[in-house]
Amino acid sequence: MLSQMSRVMRPDPAAGSHAIVPPERGSELALDALRLAPGASEEISDGLHDTLLFVHQGACVLGGDELDGAGSLFVPAGERRTLSAGTSGASLVRATLGAETVLHAPMGRAEPVVGLHHVEPGKATGARSFQVLHGPHNGSTRATMFVGYIPPGKAPWHYHLYDEIVWVLRGEGRLHIGDAVEPLDQGAAFRLRPREVHIVENTDPVVEMAVVGIFTPAGSPSAAYLTADVAESYAIG
Repeated sequence: MLSQMSRVMRPDPAAGSHAIVPPERGSELALDALRLAPGASEEISDGLHDTLLFVHQGACVLGGDELDGAGSLFVPAGERRTLSAGTSGASLVRATLGAETVLHAPMGRAEPVVGLHHVEPGKATGARSFQVLHGPHNGSTRATMFVGYIPPGKAPWHYHLYDEIVWVLRGEGRLHIGDAVEPLDQGAAFRLRPREVHIVENTDPVVEMAVVGIFTPAGSPSAAYLTADVAESYAIG
């Protein structure tokens, strides 16, 4: 684990289920890692918190709904679901959203399980793209979970209006916040606070970087804002 001054957190493989990014003052959004042994089960239930999980390895069943491959799972506050791993086990990251989180109006039928291969991609800042797994369109009214794809290089300095936790699914890069630069690799996670100006850079010259993002209030991952000086450089005429 890095020092407490670091913004980037890395899991300890020997710790099992543990907090990667804990909640902080003013934000109930938190992230931890979860590993289920082959055939193992765990009850997912919280009276006050919505739970969003991203399965990045293995297969599992959530309350009778099967997910074979990468994808997201959603358990609303107050509900109980049994999460069971397949014969090869399952590795996940788990985000929790507290009761004080701003609610978005529901916009579609709730889906407890969404496979990544079933989601159409959208466009974000620069040449980046994303796949939204859970959000108001399918039952998650407190947060949006997505997978973002970052090509080699970096986007301009920008910020978001939402509170976000980012977890690196694959690839290597750097996180730029102000004058601070920290390395990123698979399994690293960090928080971006509302209006915090930043850059997530992909340092590989060829391979696309992939990250899982969870943010609240729920909305679109494409909602990014350039700083005034960067916006001026794009001005025409």
